Amino acid sequence: MTGTPHRLDPAGGCPHADNALLLARGSVASVVLPGDVAGAVVLGHDALKEFLAHPDVAKGAQHFTELAEGRIPDGWPLRTFATVQGMTTADGDDHRRLRSLVGNVFTARRVAELRPRIETVTAELLDGVGRAAAEGDGTVDLRSRFALPLPMGVICELLGVEAEHQDRLHHLSGRVVATDTGPEEAMAANRELVALLGAVAAARAERLGDDLTSALIAARDEGGGRLGPHELIGTLLLLIIAGHETTLNLVTNAVRALCAHPEQLRLITSGRVSWADVVEETLRWDSPVSYFPFRYPTRDLTLDGTVIPRGTPVLAGYSAAGRDKAAHGPDADRFDVTRPARRTAARHLSLGHGPHYCLGAPLARMEATVALEQLFGRFPELELAVPDTALPHHPGFVGNSTGLLPVRLRP
Repeated sequence: MTGTPHRLDPAGGCPHADNALLLARGSVASVVLPGDVAGAVVLGHDALKEFLAHPDVAKGAQHFTELAEGRIPDGWPLRTFATVQGMTTADGDDHRRLRSLVGNVFTARRVAELRPRIETVTAELLDGVGRAAAEGDGTVDLRSRFALPLPMGVICELLGVEAEHQDRLHHLSGRVVATDTGPEEAMAANRELVALLGAVAAARAERLGDDLTSALIAARDEGGGRLGPHELIGTLLLLIIAGHETTLNLVTNAVRALCAHPEQLRLITSGRVSWADVVEETLRWDSPVSYFPFRYPTRDLTLDGTVIPRGTPVLAGYSAAGRDKAAHGPDADRFDVTRPARRTAARHLSLGHGPHYCLGAPLARMEATVALEQLFGRFPELELAVPDTALPHHPGFVGNSTGLLPVRLRP
């Protein structure tokens, strides 16, 4: 890779301006990760689609050259992404084994069976949102009171995690995936999260039930190599983080987009497009994940004319690919819920592609669809309480959203 590497800001921020500049140079860019670690990001839609399914690209940390050579310190803020034992760092048969242990929970049929429960939880949360607004000045932070507790409650219910742990799990998972933490804070957050998940697993082991954690514990205890003890914790960590952060950001970003584009909201309320269309366009236009770590070429890999050296830690640039004009047309920067590209080969990649395609995609889509339909059905005149540009961005460059969503409710 040639040219001056782009230095990623550990504090994050809105990625779209930088993405546009990088895409203007090409589909692949060299980057400097926190700690002055050399890496790369694949930004273009077609290049990313090829990269995500390429047979010479791996997820296992043994392929990360600097890590394998001992040059990545324990407190590196992105280390957990590389070293956690689970589906996101497994390849081949190991990946298929781990995925098979949880895959049945996230099939389209099983997710459809969850819909009545999710509709009930959504309605109850909106009751609370309405009360909070009425008791105050009419405004409420929709992110913390609605967009967060919905997916967090659902994934914890599926896992059999007690409600008392949810706030701490959200806080710790946010610190673990943040890119702006110092070494001591990163290690402390990781240790506490692993300990908390260990305690959750131990509690479930004493009273197994009809939940996913119990099923994973049974797989661990059966022997035969189906699930190791570290893989159990790694799988729980993945399911909790991915099971709520993506949907949290998706709902937040969709509400922001609709408030900023009232003409698009009118298309939905008039019945011309569906709430599912809104979800897909939000995933494309403002992906809930911006740069996701890591994949590693197992040989020097040429992608769209650019060579990525073997062992380079590569980020998947989902937010950039979603606005790639080569794939989505000259108006790719425009939020348009009628966009026909939703049903073409240029469909977004925001939930992944290839063997590591997001296992929870059906659940995330359904949760967001139900959430938006009920939210705007209950509060059709909802509006942002502050300008969108004044909202603080979520810290770090992995997740893409705002840290708050203050809205004014008008029933």
